[in-house]
Amino acid sequence: MDHKTRPADVPAAPAAPAAPMAPAPTTAPAASEGEPTALENWGHGEPGSIYDYIRIASFSIDSDGLISQWSDRAAEFFGVPAEEAVGRDPVTTFAPRELWRRGRERMAEILAGQEWVGTAPYRDSDGVESVAELYLMPARGEDGRNGVVCMAVDLRKLRRIETDLAASEAVFGQAPTGFVLFDQDFTVQRVNESFADGLGMVPGVLQGVTVHDLLPRPEADRLQQALRTVMETGDPIVDLRFNGAVAAKPGRRRWSISLYRLLSGNNRPMGVAGQVVDVTGRQRAEREAASARRSLALLNEAGAHIGSTLDLETTARELLDVTVPGFCDVASVDLYQGVLAADTDPGLGLQLGRADGGGELRRVASASTVSHTSVLTPGAGHQGPRAEIGGNFCYPPHSLYAKALRTGRSITLTSSGNPDPDPMIASTVIVPMVARDTVLGLVQLSRAKGSEPFDARDVAIATELVARAAVCIDNARLYRREHERALILQRSLLPPGSPAASGLEIACRYRPGSSGTEVGGDWFDIIQLPGNRTALVIGDVMGRGLHAAVAMGQLRTAVRTLAMLDLDPAEVLTALDEIARGLGDDPDDISADSDRVELYLATCVYAVYDAVTRRCTFANAGHLPPVLVNPGEEALMLDVPPGLPLGVGGEPFEEVTVEIPDGALLGLYTDGLVESRKHQLEEGLSALRETLSGPPRELENLCDHLLTALDPHHGEDDIALLMARVHALPADAVGDWTLPSEPTSVARARELACGWLLARGLDDLIDTCELLVSELATNALRHGRGNIRLRLLRDTKLVCEVWDNGYAQPRRRRARDTDEGGRGLQLVSMLADRWGSRRTPSGKTVWFELALPRT
Repeated sequence: MDHKTRPADVPAAPAAPAAPMAPAPTTAPAASEGEPTALENWGHGEPGSIYDYIRIASFSIDSDGLISQWSDRAAEFFGVPAEEAVGRDPVTTFAPRELWRRGRERMAEILAGQEWVGTAPYRDSDGVESVAELYLMPARGEDGRNGVVCMAVDLRKLRRIETDLAASEAVFGQAPTGFVLFDQDFTVQRVNESFADGLGMVPGVLQGVTVHDLLPRPEADRLQQALRTVMETGDPIVDLRFNGAVAAKPGRRRWSISLYRLLSGNNRPMGVAGQVVDVTGRQRAEREAASARRSLALLNEAGAHIGSTLDLETTARELLDVTVPGFCDVASVDLYQGVLAADTDPGLGLQLGRADGGGELRRVASASTVSHTSVLTPGAGHQGPRAEIGGNFCYPPHSLYAKALRTGRSITLTSSGNPDPDPMIASTVIVPMVARDTVLGLVQLSRAKGSEPFDARDVAIATELVARAAVCIDNARLYRREHERALILQRSLLPPGSPAASGLEIACRYRPGSSGTEVGGDWFDIIQLPGNRTALVIGDVMGRGLHAAVAMGQLRTAVRTLAMLDLDPAEVLTALDEIARGLGDDPDDISADSDRVELYLATCVYAVYDAVTRRCTFANAGHLPPVLVNPGEEALMLDVPPGLPLGVGGEPFEEVTVEIPDGALLGLYTDGLVESRKHQLEEGLSALRETLSGPPRELENLCDHLLTALDPHHGEDDIALLMARVHALPADAVGDWTLPSEPTSVARARELACGWLLARGLDDLIDTCELLVSELATNALRHGRGNIRLRLLRDTKLVCEVWDNGYAQPRRRRARDTDEGGRGLQLVSMLADRWGSRRTPSGKTVWFELALPRT
């Protein structure tokens, strides 16, 4: 059929890509024995055809321009079944309306005998939009009428195959390791330059050869069997070793090959691919590695054994346990006195020893398999004084030991080169303990007569062993210092003694962990609030050490500040959550690693007890629930919504209000009291309820009893305990009145306050209280809304509170000489011991306190 010229606006058809990794031979090789002839190859389908990788479909159009045949591939390709496509006009079926006229003209040209190649968008059976390249070829039927044979190819997949093929060619050609491709008959189809260079040949010569042409028969048979196994099972073979000779390189070579089966697009086996690496030089490296592993086995043991605790003396003994007798026969560890003091910090540049290498040291550990040598003072000679463990001494300033301390470098001594030899020692290595560029002490390792002297590798191992131990010892020293400082800081932040509170008898305890672990972040606090209310707080910062203690101090300070704002418990925890999330952020530290941002999490219970109403409002941030013991009843855990810990964020906190009867007992505690590694939390909570449900005890004795009954089973964590017993205020301790919002209510408030004070024998406070009540009632009348409420409370102080429905908070201001007002709050500030205001759900409360007269 004659080829017609395409219209200028039709894109040219792309060249069909070759099948991946199947280069065409320059000449057709003659059929050898066993190979199929051309006649036998007729109709034979090879795996890996290009049609396995691209989407292609065909259909035909009759002389009337209607679809006459619609293949199954076309139905899958376009997502249109044959019954909907056959007999329809392809132009109106697939083309937009605005292209119908042009499409019909083009179809007429094709039916007239002109080929056409172009692209068209389409939506496949999955509903995905794509682009198809259409090949429309005129054809003639049996009746002699013209028709059209059409073929559609998914253009995007075709372009992707071209890109993948280019990338495959680049990887295959540029890889530094050898690649070889075998067909199904295990004949070499293709190799890259690296493979050919390893054999001293060119790639073209290797095409068509078999493994028996490349290797001796035993090795070739083994590789042939491996190829067959991979081809049949599909399981890859990794690091198969075989030997051979290369003419271009002397001696025998050793290769490692990894084999895997190649599959076509429809999962038909195509052959086997192999990656080959010359490992001839690896044997020598493996032998050297084996020697190094034997030498470093001691270091592996040291890594598992040294530094198991944060104790200086224990770490020194662990070092000697590793070295004696496996590495040497005699060893000792001497540390500067300053290292053993917790308040010394070599990291800050403090000098532990003198400039000449002297300075007082203490022998903290020694070990020996030889009699008496382990206790000799190094450098003093075998006739010199003996140094026992725990003894203090100084090295002579001009000795080799002092030189090692001064320079921080190891020194090796032999019996012939030692100016002060020991008759039982053949070789000694003196290794200074250096951590963070500071010499902490000295380790002496010696081998007795009859043992091999230390060589360069032994000295390197000894240096590494001592360096690891030095880091562990320095960490132990830093831990000891941090532990003591954190403990001091933590105790300084706790409330002293047993604070008093209105309507509450309070006892509290703090006990650090008894297992020698780091200090934790447990804390509690009792905060006096206006209106005979008390905030009870207990919390636990997750984590241990100085950071946890500092975070605890910051949160405790924030709680006190927020409590003075008289916020609701849920609002206090919300603000604390924001503070906790900000503790780990340091915007000024530009060197901080973003992957190591420290997260501060804490649990907390914040409760506010009102001594007048005997109601307590709780809010919980992931802490253990409070415990309540009503008189004559069993202890129970209050059902307070736990909430999320502080520092997590994202969820609001809830409040629960509980009315507590007179004589009831309220307990707050941290998890160290009820939980440990050996005891589940539910066990500890049950034991706590059982202990509190026992016979009544005096509050201080009850705290001691709880610690005695529960702590011996735990003791792993810090314990904070806060117990409060409710004592109702006397009936005559509260005066409460509600007055209408009218001018006469000011005088009535003065009259009520004076009468209440007079009835309770508080005559000395009448004048001051009358004046201040008048000022507060007048302000409530002028600046507030609604009824005025007056309440007087007598406890350890006299408290006067005035309520109104206005939300504007009062503030002091400086009144000028010509101002008629503005002096009332100044008067309240001068005459009252304390005064302030707080929000209420319906307005505000202004209050003041007066000290009771001494009896």
